[in-house]
Amino acid sequence: MKPLAERRVLVTRPWAQAGALVSALRTEGAVPIRFPTIEIRPAGDLRPLDAAIARLVDYGWLAFTSANGVAVFWDRLRALGIAVPAGVRIAAVGTATARALATWGATVDFIPDEFVGARLGAALPDVAGRRVLLARAALAREDLVDILAARGALVDEVAVYDTIPATPDPEGLAALERGIDAATFTSASTVRNLATLLGLRARPLLDGVAVACIGPVTAAEARGLGFTVHVEPDEHTIPGLVRALAEHYAGLPAGPRGAR
Repeated sequence: MKPLAERRVLVTRPWAQAGALVSALRTEGAVPIRFPTIEIRPAGDLRPLDAAIARLVDYGWLAFTSANGVAVFWDRLRALGIAVPAGVRIAAVGTATARALATWGATVDFIPDEFVGARLGAALPDVAGRRVLLARAALAREDLVDILAARGALVDEVAVYDTIPATPDPEGLAALERGIDAATFTSASTVRNLATLLGLRARPLLDGVAVACIGPVTAAEARGLGFTVHVEPDEHTIPGLVRALAEHYAGLPAGPRGAR
């Protein structure tokens, strides 16, 4: 029997983006429990993005930290009838973001060896004295900007989408309250908004549950909210997260509701 067989695993990603994780979990025999904690919406005011697009030729790098940013950015490019100038290089924080760029026909020039924003900022080549455009979420962490600026880059940030708490799904909440074995988090906002949506119930519902975070930023958010993180993969991707969760359960009593 596979280590995740019959394990009830919470999926907190938005409905539209949960498919890959749900499919990977089912392949391992797990029972995904969908309870989206965030919604992704284009920024309410896209005029700053449009202004940045109009002067793309001024930038040496165009950097993306999520597939969400890619989708909104390219949608605006198409709406405005503008193409990325040939001299502008494109960076992606990881392979999922790179795949999103590829669907729009974009060539990715750089992906860091660790799929986190800080590493992107530290390793992005040839940035001193060059303008870098970051198209990303509103209220995103500032460490990427600070690292690039410290290396001499001229950084412009544009908020292209908002991450907001999802409306609680009654069916998902009922399934969660019946008990889960593990909870997966793929961004800091999925953890933060779970705590917001569940309030005082969050810790009791996750008591005895294996908390799995896709990377160090998400894990830090979980710990800051008082959760113990049990799984943090070396590869910060959906497949890496599922593999690490399966490795965590290897050798433990079979599910459902087996030992953490």
